[in-house]
Amino acid sequence: MALIGRLFVIFLGFCAACLVGGAIVVFSILFPELSALDTGVVDPNTINILLGFGFIFISGFALIPAILVVLITEAFYIRSVIVYALGGAAVGLACYLGLIPYDPATMSFDGIVRRHLEVMTGAGIVAGLIYWVIAGRNAGAWRQPRRAPPQPDATAKP
Repeated sequence: MALIGRLFVIFLGFCAACLVGGAIVVFSILFPELSALDTGVVDPNTINILLGFGFIFISGFALIPAILVVLITEAFYIRSVIVYALGGAAVGLACYLGLIPYDPATMSFDGIVRRHLEVMTGAGIVAGLIYWVIAGRNAGAWRQPRRAPPQPDATAKP
């Protein structure tokens, strides 16, 4: 039963991390547009649609790398915030490099934009920290037996 509850917490943490990561990516890409004073007001419906697409985009690409990080941290009881931040950075990096064309002849990625790489990696770090707050602090706790509450001493006199 503890495993089912833990899976629910992991899913909730992943969804929250993807939502925050998607919001960071969307707002960092829109920032030049939002900071220009001559463009006027940005339509709120546009931002809602972009946030939805950002969430779907980030969660779809981050699923497999994030599952690997979750499996490793759950299996080895890793609860360090640094590990989750580095894992999030690795997931963000993997998501970005998954979108860039790879040339096997030269064994290099073509068209890496440094700002986009930094945004995706930074969003991954923040998403990793959000996941740690929700689910990572108790990684592997479902495998430990619950402690019984202390029993009152029967020989003690009132």
